[in-house]
Amino acid sequence: MINDSQILNNGYPMPSVGLGVYKIDDDGMEKVVTTALDAGYRAFDTAYFYGNEQALGRALSQSDIPREDLFITTKLWNDYQGYDKTFEYFQKSLEHLGTDYLDLFLIHWPCEADGLFIESYQAMEELYEQGKVKAIGVCNFKQHHLEKLMAHTNIKPMVNQIELHPYFNQQDVQEFCDNHDIKVTAWMPLMRNRGLLEDPVIVKLAEKYQKTPAQIVLRWHLAHNRIIIPKSKTPERIRENYDLFDFNLEITEVAEIDSLNKNARQGKDPDKVRIGDLK
Repeated sequence: MINDSQILNNGYPMPSVGLGVYKIDDDGMEKVVTTALDAGYRAFDTAYFYGNEQALGRALSQSDIPREDLFITTKLWNDYQGYDKTFEYFQKSLEHLGTDYLDLFLIHWPCEADGLFIESYQAMEELYEQGKVKAIGVCNFKQHHLEKLMAHTNIKPMVNQIELHPYFNQQDVQEFCDNHDIKVTAWMPLMRNRGLLEDPVIVKLAEKYQKTPAQIVLRWHLAHNRIIIPKSKTPERIRENYDLFDFNLEITEVAEIDSLNKNARQGKDPDKVRIGDLK
């Protein structure tokens, strides 16, 4: 059994499995969060762009779980990049979530052509040094984005959250992050079930371990010491996605899933995203 948390490069623990709340609206949030907390989740991943920080904050405040036992992540949206705006929208996120600190604050996309991600991150460094956020990092950064960022800032990102699943395993980014002690968080870890869970290799292993195909894929991520944030509104699947700690894949099986890579990106190419592109 693996530990259910990862230690970030600043020594701060982050749960290995969190709940992504993208596209979960006000009406559904309380039920989703209650189910997740009962299942054992303590980490929740949102973003200013999702428009549901307030709903998540309300749902968490209604639980009896102490704030210090929760791990809350949110993200700086592209349209609000820039040194001053980073402080402004960080404060807005705190107010939305009803908390006086964040566990993790991320830049949502590099938007490198707009030239603002470095100054945005420098503002995040100040927030970190002030103790208003326990860890800082980025999303959707390729190796060249990370190299540029680290050349112009003082605090190495603790997390890089990227699209990652067996059909798009981003091994080059994973290796770079591993070599620089940056934890990788996989978004879209199940590829939103666009055929991945019917793959014969995944199905075969599910039958062997008497687990679901989704659990096999999520366990594969954990075998690579990644953090995962599967999203679901369905109570059974929320519970299923957390029930991963009673079995291990063999090394050869992990390699077999590695070999499924097709470089099949489902989301946007980070090199092509600019401020104002995504609404």
